[in-house]
Amino acid sequence: MSLVTSADSSTTSYGESSNFYTLSNSSEELYGSNLQRFKIGPESYDMYGEQPTPQVEFLHQSSLHQFQSVSDSQNSVQSMDYDEDDIRLKLLELERELLSESEDILLDSDQCIDEEWFEPMKDLLLSNSPKESSSDSNLSSIESSNNNNRETTNVSPLRTPKQLLFDCAFAISENNVEEATNMIKELRQMVSIQGDPPHRIAAYMVEGLAARIASSGRGIYKALKCKEPPTSDRLSAMQILFEVCPCFKFGFMAANGAIAEACKDEERVHIIDFDINQGSQYIALIQALSTRPSRPPRLRITGVDDPESVQRSVGGLKIIGQRLEKLAEGFRVPFEFRAIASKTCDVTPEMLDCHAGEALVVNFAFQLHHMPDESVSTVNQRDRLLRMVKGLEPKLVTVVEQDVNTNTAPFLPRFVEVYNYYSAVFESLDATLPRESADRMNVERQCLARDIVNIVACEGEDRIERYEAAGKWRARMTMAGFTSCALSSYVNGAIRRLLKSYCDRYKVKEEGGALYFGWEDKILVVASAWR
Repeated sequence: MSLVTSADSSTTSYGESSNFYTLSNSSEELYGSNLQRFKIGPESYDMYGEQPTPQVEFLHQSSLHQFQSVSDSQNSVQSMDYDEDDIRLKLLELERELLSESEDILLDSDQCIDEEWFEPMKDLLLSNSPKESSSDSNLSSIESSNNNNRETTNVSPLRTPKQLLFDCAFAISENNVEEATNMIKELRQMVSIQGDPPHRIAAYMVEGLAARIASSGRGIYKALKCKEPPTSDRLSAMQILFEVCPCFKFGFMAANGAIAEACKDEERVHIIDFDINQGSQYIALIQALSTRPSRPPRLRITGVDDPESVQRSVGGLKIIGQRLEKLAEGFRVPFEFRAIASKTCDVTPEMLDCHAGEALVVNFAFQLHHMPDESVSTVNQRDRLLRMVKGLEPKLVTVVEQDVNTNTAPFLPRFVEVYNYYSAVFESLDATLPRESADRMNVERQCLARDIVNIVACEGEDRIERYEAAGKWRARMTMAGFTSCALSSYVNGAIRRLLKSYCDRYKVKEEGGALYFGWEDKILVVASAWR
């Protein structure tokens, strides 16, 4: 995650050296073999290391290009004239069907989804067969695709997986189930999870479409076993994703830097984390606090997780706390960990046990998007949580989120939004891991595919992955009474230096006090701090 190992480098006080983010090898031993190393080609890659594998060529450049941020206005599709477009698209779809009635295009290819991943959905997807956004330009590409189709005369044109996916999504949005089902069959013959990025993302998105047809989203998340305790394979995949796709790792690093800066003169620090994951974010923070010129502060971390997960054998909060306690002892940082067995929506201020004299920090790293808002229920859990946190009067609140609108956007714009966002993620993995890498396929299957299927297939309470664009988070935080505070220039500089170890297609920019991390011109992750 936000962890970097440097066995030889010396640790110095915060603000004096880029070694602020270094980590001794001793911490690796605490997390076991599953989280220590993974393979890229013949050479092993250190899970918390900075240096890229020799097997991958990373390009460098002296300056990072600015890329355009996503504004709230771009996330709105309400201004589109759907009536005229709908009529035109229906006519084009009818004409295409008449032209392609006699054709049956089947391409020999690998099976798109391996049996292990596909098994939980097999009955749902194969039974009963047939019988707000920044993607306005891509919505128009669906119409453009249909225009191209009508230029042919006697044969059905060969469509790319992307074109066929968009046509299929449009057919589903029009309740044309038979046509969509035929496209799904064709797509499954075309794509492969071992192919190039467009084929890989199409392989998973087509299963999301099939799942949507099968049950309109009801029970899909459960069918995919997304609510079960994570296995060691899934936890390992998450660690690999956060390491090889630096946008995620740098989000954690930005949050750590903001916390360290805000608490540099504090003697007692209390961090509340509503989704602590495996606690890896705090390994680098504990080390950084240990290097302060004065003695390190007394650190207390409160982790929240639902009752069934707190004591689970794989990744339970109690185990995470024990690992962090052992790490803190090695760095001589006074430390206490407390696990709260409660769903986030049920947490009250009294349960958090805040003490007078402590510098209170609340960390929301890739967590807030799981909270339903006013679009799901009359009880707006997302805003209610933010107001409750504001009432605690924290010294700092850190927010790290993926910059994509999968919350309130209707199905078709949401589908295009998801395709564009995850296409950038899949392409970034292509620059880091070989296509045949088992680690890469595990990351894509365990971390990305489940989110994609949930976003595409599910509606209402079944849709758990409800991301929002940066502008909407800014509005929510402001309405809850928070004020944005800029991340320190040191944190910004340290991340920019580390970014040079990766492919130069990764970008970072600062805007409005927040840090935006992206792949080429697509923003993936935004980190911000609030008071």
